Amino acid sequence: MLWSLFKIILFVVAVAALAIGAGQLMETSGGIQIQIGTIELNLGVLQAAIGAVVLVLAVWLAILLVGLLFATFRFLNGDETAISRYFDRNRELRGYTEMGDAMMALASGDAQTALNKATRAERHLRKPELTTLLVAQAAEMSGDRIRAEQAYKKLLRDDRTKFVGVRGIMKQELAKGNTDLAMKLAEKAFALKPRHEDTQDTLLRLQADKGDWKGARETLGAKLKYGTLPRDVHKRRDAVLALSEAKGILEDGQNDAARLAAVEANRLSPDLVPAAVMAARAMIEEGKVRPAAKVLTKAWTSQPHPDIAAAFAEIVPDETPAARLKRFRALTKHREGDAETRMLLCELNIAAEDFPAARKALGNLAETAPTQRSLTLMAAIERGEGADDAVVRAWLAKAVTAPRGPQWVCDNCNHINGHWSPTCDNCGGFDTLAWKVPPEGETSLAGGTDMLPLIVAAPESAPAVEEVETPVDQPVVDFVEDAPDAEALDGEVIAPEVEGKH
Repeated sequence: MLWSLFKIILFVVAVAALAIGAGQLMETSGGIQIQIGTIELNLGVLQAAIGAVVLVLAVWLAILLVGLLFATFRFLNGDETAISRYFDRNRELRGYTEMGDAMMALASGDAQTALNKATRAERHLRKPELTTLLVAQAAEMSGDRIRAEQAYKKLLRDDRTKFVGVRGIMKQELAKGNTDLAMKLAEKAFALKPRHEDTQDTLLRLQADKGDWKGARETLGAKLKYGTLPRDVHKRRDAVLALSEAKGILEDGQNDAARLAAVEANRLSPDLVPAAVMAARAMIEEGKVRPAAKVLTKAWTSQPHPDIAAAFAEIVPDETPAARLKRFRALTKHREGDAETRMLLCELNIAAEDFPAARKALGNLAETAPTQRSLTLMAAIERGEGADDAVVRAWLAKAVTAPRGPQWVCDNCNHINGHWSPTCDNCGGFDTLAWKVPPEGETSLAGGTDMLPLIVAAPESAPAVEEVETPVDQPVVDFVEDAPDAEALDGEVIAPEVEGKH
């Protein structure tokens, strides 16, 4: 109420002031004389004041009119205005709607709809950092690799999207099988974002496939540095890469460097069987038999393996079967219940012609876990103890169709690899090979040198079992001399060598 009273009083005072001022101007003498050519205007003081006010209003209106004309020109020229912003908002709304529909179509697997929606979204939004990637993904899903590659190349122009573009083209090249270019792109992507785990894994796999072990170890170190790999896993995989590097150096004829790399691999992962074997053989060549035996014994304790036994035999190659049986006690006293240990001890006793001890060492392994090797050992024991040919042949017939036992099996795809390697021959998985029994129905592609020759004697011949000179990954036992290559036995054909098929 006081504010209303104040406004009324202020209005009355203003009107009174204007009235007094007008009266003063009317009583004031003089005026303004304006002469334009022959025209002369005489204005009083009040008239002059009113004219000045009118002139000010006219100038103000003129300025407004000029501003309106200038704004109209800017609008026609394309500058942003309220009207243009209105249309822009509508266009952006349609664009985001199309982009949302494209994403839903991608998620549902409708590639063609996703591509159409993404194209319209690109036209409406004019934001390539959003829509170009969507176009690329939709084109990939629909099988349009050319358009997808073009979209990824557009992303290379912007620093914000360069990494996405490089990875997209890298995947395109991988799909084409162009691994050389893909590896260069992976290195570029890794340089842009070294913390990106998928890029690290891709680069590591490509480096391993190309045999770039030094680069692979650097990439593996980056995975540890940025926390994408546990320290214990890094140590194991670094050993795998060191072992692979050692093999590559050895193939180049650099024996000394290969020995050092093999020892380093064994130091990083003592339970890695190929590393232990390679390191031990390097030590044997240098005359360091005690360290070699220690390395192999430690590896056997972690994972009994035929290659370890073969390398252990190389420490003293020219010993008698009895001496070898005694020396191998350093291995066989560990993991005594393991099938590999029992079969190794059985082979050593067969070589020493102690067949009862061989049967005791093998136990019921041929019945509980029958493999080609254990069944063949039973046949050798029966032959050594003077059993009939029919008994020996029965064990050999079972061995032909029995599983091979543990092999190098990929944990990712269950593919059986004939030999250990840092990557799987089938799926390319890195450090996925494990020495284990393959799934039922799988077969090995290993050559015949990895299996015991099953040589069958003719019925009229039955010579004694020959000595096993060295225990290797499979028993070396000949049942007869000058045996035929193959012989039909009760409907079964026993081949001279089993190629790992069952």
